[in-house]
Amino acid sequence: MTLTADAGAAATALDAPPRDATYRPRHPLNLMATVAVMRRGGADPTTVVDGGRFWRAMRTEAGPATLLLRAAGDEVRASAWGPGADEALDRVPDLCGARDDATGFDASRHPLIAEVARRNPGLRLARTDEVFNALAGSILEQKVTTMQAFGAWRFLVTRFGERAPGPTPRPMFTAPPASVWRTIPSWSWHRAAVEPPQSKTLVQAAARGDSIERAMRTALTGADRDRVLTSLPGIGVWTSAETRIRALGDPDAVSVGDFHLAHEVGHALAGKRTDDDGMLELLAPWEGQRQRVIRLIFASGVKEPRRGPRLAPENHRDR
Repeated sequence: MTLTADAGAAATALDAPPRDATYRPRHPLNLMATVAVMRRGGADPTTVVDGGRFWRAMRTEAGPATLLLRAAGDEVRASAWGPGADEALDRVPDLCGARDDATGFDASRHPLIAEVARRNPGLRLARTDEVFNALAGSILEQKVTTMQAFGAWRFLVTRFGERAPGPTPRPMFTAPPASVWRTIPSWSWHRAAVEPPQSKTLVQAAARGDSIERAMRTALTGADRDRVLTSLPGIGVWTSAETRIRALGDPDAVSVGDFHLAHEVGHALAGKRTDDDGMLELLAPWEGQRQRVIRLIFASGVKEPRRGPRLAPENHRDR
């Protein structure tokens, strides 16, 4: 793999020209299939998919940055704006799955998985390394509808994040750091329609944001990462898995307790719905690579038929 910076001055101000680079992966890469999982809904202020272009607003040690990725044959062209442009470009390989390790994965264990893997050799597991960012979004998704969670994320990031630099297709914002999440006032949580248990959990986690980041950098296995995250009040295995998937590209993370996931896995692999225990049994032959199997199931287009009305969103603001 190579990441080659093009000539040009470094972006040191919000209105400076972009830094440009070209990434040449050593593996097949379907860019959009790999990175689109990072987006929290179509109106996510941190992540925009604009045709064949992927925009990401991020915080770095140097300041805010906006990253643009687009595929060009076997290459990925990257541009970055803002004080953190250089760091944003450094993250491109990981966003494109450079550290994704499929060692031990045997697609032939199931005909559907074998066929989907054959058709999608460029599907990689991306990682952002933005642990608290992923944790905050996952906490907001606890026990609510996707529509509610994405709406809360959009409201809070837009109001408490930092405006992203560059010629973005619409106004974009970086997610707030932990130090800001912990100071969001109660009325803003209320306006965002975030339930009190979720806001309390997020604020408590934010108080330990730096230590969470440090601990997750030294945790080498999924079990170790689970222990770090589930030691926090209000965070269980579902939230831990969702965080590991986005932040670390964990190939074995399984979101046990998800409202739909077990049904989808059961339908795809056994032709019938199942519960969490049944899902784990079906995925057991791929232990170590279970998230990869789940992503391939999603890529297959095979979906369990819906059997009833959608779950209605709750609005605690009317109470």
